[in-house]
Amino acid sequence: MKAQGGKLCMKKVEYAAGFLVILCVVIGGKIFLGSSDLYFRLLIGAGLGYTLSRAYTGFAGSVYRAYKTGSTRLMRTMTLMFLITAFLTAAFLFGSDPASYNLWINPINLGLIIGAFLFGFGMSLSECCATGVLTIFPSALPKAFITLFFFGLGVFLGFPIQRTASWVNDSWFSTEVGLKLAGGVFLPDLFKGDGFGGYLGAILITTLFSGIVVYACYTYEKHRIETNTYTGHPLEIMQEQLKPMNAKTFKLFSAQTYEHIFVKPWTLREGAVGLALLFMFLMGVTKAGWGASTPFGIWVGKLFMLFGMSPESIANFTHMPADTFTLPFFRHGASVQNFGILVGAFIYLLTAGQFVQAFKSGLRMRKKEAAVFALGGICMGLGTRLANGCNVGALYSPIANLSLSGWIFLVFMVAGGILSCKIRGKITE
Repeated sequence: MKAQGGKLCMKKVEYAAGFLVILCVVIGGKIFLGSSDLYFRLLIGAGLGYTLSRAYTGFAGSVYRAYKTGSTRLMRTMTLMFLITAFLTAAFLFGSDPASYNLWINPINLGLIIGAFLFGFGMSLSECCATGVLTIFPSALPKAFITLFFFGLGVFLGFPIQRTASWVNDSWFSTEVGLKLAGGVFLPDLFKGDGFGGYLGAILITTLFSGIVVYACYTYEKHRIETNTYTGHPLEIMQEQLKPMNAKTFKLFSAQTYEHIFVKPWTLREGAVGLALLFMFLMGVTKAGWGASTPFGIWVGKLFMLFGMSPESIANFTHMPADTFTLPFFRHGASVQNFGILVGAFIYLLTAGQFVQAFKSGLRMRKKEAAVFALGGICMGLGTRLANGCNVGALYSPIANLSLSGWIFLVFMVAGGILSCKIRGKITE
C-alpha cells in the first residue's frame, strides 16, 4: 500500500511539474525571447515535440519497425501525413507566387542519393532521427546524448562539403520555380496546362506515389504474415486497442477525464493529422517548411569555441559566416524550435506521469550499443549535408512542398535503412 501511495504521490508531482513547464514556456518564452517569431517557433516546436511523443511516432521507426516486426503501419501513416500536407500546401499556395515562399525544393543529384542512403543507414542504427533524438532525450538520456553529439559532429564535418561541392548543390533536373529556389523540381511546374496552375497534376502524381508506397507496404506485410515472421509492434497494438472516452460517465474533474486528456496516447493517425496541421501553421507564419538538422552542427561549432577555437577558424572550415556560430542560442530561430521539441517531449512525459519511470528505464545501455549509436549519429549528420536536409528537411518538407526530391530521398533512405537493420542485428547480437 505504501509503495502504491508513493507512486501516486510521485505522479502528482510529475503532473504539477508538467503544468509548471507549460507556464514557463507560455509566459517565460513571451517575456525572455527577443521577438514574436522566436516565441512562435518555441510554441510550434513544443507542439511538434508533444505530438511526436504522445503519438509514439517518428520518421526513424518507419523502416526499423517494419524490418523488426513486419508492421508497416507507421510507414503507411507517415505516407498519409505526406499526402495530407501536400493537399494543404497546394490549397495554401494556389493563386500565389510559390517563389515568394522558402519552399524546400531541393536539388536532385548524387548528393541527394548518397545522403539519403547514409541518413537511412544511420537512422536505423540509432533508431531515431534529427527530431527523434530530441523527443527521446527525457526517456533515453545516454542514447540521446551520444546520438546527438555524433549527429552534430557529422553535420559540422559536412558543412564544407555542402557549401562547396557542385554534386551536392547543382541539380540534374530543374523547373521554373525550382530554379528560383534551391534548383530542384517543383511538381506543379510539370503540369501547368491542367487548368489549376499545375497543382491538380502535382496532387495526382503525389497521390500516385503515395499509393505505390502504401501498396509496397501492404505487400511486404502480407509476405511477413505468410512466412510467420510478423509480430506486430506492441506500441501500435496498444494504441489501436485504446477505448474512447465514455460520454455517459464523463465528469470534468475526475481521474478518468485527466487520463483521456493528458495521459492516453494518441493513435498514429491522430499524430499524423496533428503534425500536418502544425506544419501548415509553421509554413503560414514563417513562409518556410520544417527543418531540424542544421542547428546540430552549429551547436558543435559552439562547443568547439568553448575549447578555444575562434569563430573565424570555424567559419573558414565550414564556409559559413562567423556570426552563425556567435549568435546566441535563443536568438537562432531553428535552435529555439528544436529546443521547443525537446520541451514538448518533457511536457508529455510529465503531464502523463511517465517521466521518472521512462528516465530510469532509459539509463541502461551496453558499450556495444553506444558505439552503434555513435556510428548512426555521424552517418545521419553527414547524410543531411549531402542531401540538404534530414528526414524532415529532405523528406517531409519537400514532399509537402510538392518537390520531387523528397520521393527520391525516401527510396534511398529506405534502402539505407534496410541494409542498416541487417548489419545492426549482427553487431548487437
